[in-house]
Amino acid sequence: MPIVVIANPKGGVGKSTLSTQVAGYYASRGHAVMLGDADRQQSSRLWLSLRPPTAAPIVGWDMVDGAPGAGKVAKLPKGVTHVVLDTPAGFTGARLKDALAHASKLIVPLQASVFDIFATRAFLDEIKALAPRNLQMGVVGMRVHARTLAAEHLREFVESLGLPLLACLRETQNYVHLAAQGLTLFDVTPGRVEKDLAQWTELCRWLDA
Repeated sequence: MPIVVIANPKGGVGKSTLSTQVAGYYASRGHAVMLGDADRQQSSRLWLSLRPPTAAPIVGWDMVDGAPGAGKVAKLPKGVTHVVLDTPAGFTGARLKDALAHASKLIVPLQASVFDIFATRAFLDEIKALAPRNLQMGVVGMRVHARTLAAEHLREFVESLGLPLLACLRETQNYVHLAAQGLTLFDVTPGRVEKDLAQWTELCRWLDA
């Protein structure tokens, strides 16, 4: 069963946006998807509450002790085939180790700024020490303006880590407007979000692999 963890120790990098979109992609493929939210802000859980009944179903995932952001990974109910876990800022130590022990894939969302890059470097070093050998890892550039010096620095940084840059997602109001309706790129007519779907092509292949 694919269990995809979305993590970065820095806040405001787009973890919830990426988590909901990944869950939406899997749901659009007909999978039984569970979206977990370990962040105290519970952004993904709020998004789920906004999701219309006509959209492909995605269910929520509670932590073992019932305290948002505090519990260990819960045992999955029967029937779930794909899991996505949205994590909070500062998600390190024992909680990170527990999540990685269950994960099959880890995505690190990263913005193309020097502050985000340096903050993420130590986190990636921690992951290398904690992660199982079979964990698949990749980086997704968030709010990246193509053909800029910052974008090039992001590519060079990811390459230096020996990790794949799975996608560079542009800054667009499409994500904002869809999130307000509990929807994703994969829930609407493709022509409405054609440019954005094109940026997901390689990332979707990686998710399905």
